[in-house]
Amino acid sequence: MGQYTIKELEHLSGIKAHTIRIWEQRYNVLSPQRTDTNIRYYGDSDLKTLLNISLLNEQGYKISKIARMSPEQLKLTVQQLAEQETSSCSHHINALVSAMVEMDEERFDKVFSTAILQLGFHETMLQVVYPFLHKIGILWQTNNISPAHEHFVSNLVRQKLIVAIDGQVVKRREDAPTYLLYLPEGELHEIALLYMNYLVRAHHQHVIYLGQNLPFEDLQKTYEQCQPDILCTVLTAVPDRDQVQDYLHKLSATFPKATLYVYGAQAQYEFLTFPENMRRLSCIGDFIALLPTTT
Repeated sequence: MGQYTIKELEHLSGIKAHTIRIWEQRYNVLSPQRTDTNIRYYGDSDLKTLLNISLLNEQGYKISKIARMSPEQLKLTVQQLAEQETSSCSHHINALVSAMVEMDEERFDKVFSTAILQLGFHETMLQVVYPFLHKIGILWQTNNISPAHEHFVSNLVRQKLIVAIDGQVVKRREDAPTYLLYLPEGELHEIALLYMNYLVRAHHQHVIYLGQNLPFEDLQKTYEQCQPDILCTVLTAVPDRDQVQDYLHKLSATFPKATLYVYGAQAQYEFLTFPENMRRLSCIGDFIALLPTTT
């Protein structure tokens, strides 16, 4: 079971800690506990309750009315709101967090599918999935989810991306540049790269997708054979912090004629310098902005 501080609840729910404390004292909506050293903490049930309260409050429900709801009424009201066309993205995000905490694949799939029906796949990724993954990052940093939770979520999102890519009808432009997408050896975090694949194809560009954990020599061989114009990679966990700069220089020197796009947490350190043929992407929006407009 997760243990959350009130500040962590604030980050995950969007409700200020001061407001949470008032609601807790005035309406008894949460049930904090104390550790053996008398430190207050909140459990998974408190997190899920607060996520539901946050959604209803955002939709205009007064906290006094929400507080009078039974747990069953609260859950039912949230579910009904989820089925409305006007449901906000925050609901989908909060519902995905709850499904992840419970490892409820059926609910996760239903929330994801509902978001796609309402927003389309592209906007679901931008407005729901990426904010959701940001919240997962908070949970990971505070040790409130296990590697199993991360794998559970990552595999489900990955499946959605693969299905979406498989369903694309690509009309490649004859004069379109060729993109080569890969993850370096040891890198297994594939969601961002798969989404890049989806985006490139959606813009009618030619893409060579090599996926995760690619040895550098295989990257060289593929480049020599296919001569792609643009190489894209995502550095989430590798190389190590003190090896990133060397890796960037190696990429630039090995593929001097290619344009290189580098994304991911390991590429965001301020001390890094980027060669002339390389561009750091700070967010997925940077990548989208570099793609040609579709006609």
